[in-house]
Amino acid sequence: MTLCPIAVVAGCQKCPAFKVCPLKTVLGDQPSKPPSGGGDAPKSKP
Repeated sequence: MTLCPIAVVAGCQKCPAFKVCPLKTVLGDQPSKPPSGGGDAPKSKP
């Protein structure tokens, strides 16, 4: 849910504080980053 008034009106990308905003994924409209687990699961050798 978007709570930031700038994100509601114009979107996070157009906000002047976009690069330094720590809450753009919490209050804004940016999707959360997927957990970086290092790629796919290791494949076992046959």
